[in-house]
Amino acid sequence: MVTKLDLAQDWLPRYTGMPLDRFGAYVLLTNFHTYVRRFAEKFDCKVYGEDRPMQAATNADGLTIINFGIGSPNAATIMDLLTACQPQAVLFLGKCGGLKRSSVIGNFILPIAAIRGEGTSDDYLPHMVPALPSFKLHKFVSEKLVQRNLDYRTGVVYTTNRRVWEHDQHFKDNLRAYTPIAIDMESATVFVVGHKNQIVRGALLLVSDLPMTPEGVKTQESDAEVSRRWSEVHLDIGIESLTEIGEKGETIKHFQY
Repeated sequence: MVTKLDLAQDWLPRYTGMPLDRFGAYVLLTNFHTYVRRFAEKFDCKVYGEDRPMQAATNADGLTIINFGIGSPNAATIMDLLTACQPQAVLFLGKCGGLKRSSVIGNFILPIAAIRGEGTSDDYLPHMVPALPSFKLHKFVSEKLVQRNLDYRTGVVYTTNRRVWEHDQHFKDNLRAYTPIAIDMESATVFVVGHKNQIVRGALLLVSDLPMTPEGVKTQESDAEVSRRWSEVHLDIGIESLTEIGEKGETIKHFQY
């Protein structure tokens, strides 16, 4: 009988090109190949998986970064495959659309929860189970933000599996009714599948657009400007957070509900 662990241990190297023994105890997840490349340049380490669906690198301190692609199915896949190495903590570095009038492009958001609008997480736990990050991990990340004097928000994000919705007024009306602070495509899935697999997990989101207004919808040009101005600090906060929590942070225990 093939077990889930057997599959994960075989498929994690298959998807990333990185040997199983190269994965560290702490993992950064991202949607961006540029984050992996910058990480590798910063630490002078090898990027694996240039010809694979996912790219990965691990520095000398045992911190791994993985570009898993876009969307909740890919988020679920990597959170399942990471059971192969059972990391101590996983932090997702993603972008989101700000939904409140107070939202500002370049702000950071530490979600306190996510609304499960993507559907993927329903295959893991009943829909009534909330999608929550690990509080102690987010507490540590928030300290890194404060130390840098960076403005950030907390609140509930809405996770959808639908990318092109900005034209749909009914969808937008529902978003307003749910009252989330932001919208993305992965956070709820990372939280629920992480909970199912007993993996400590969190998310640090960068507000990249304001999609509720026509002038705020993301374009190729506007997204490139956001990346130019804020992606480096986004990555650095993730690196600092997981590096230091491994050195001096509290032990994070996972409890089932």
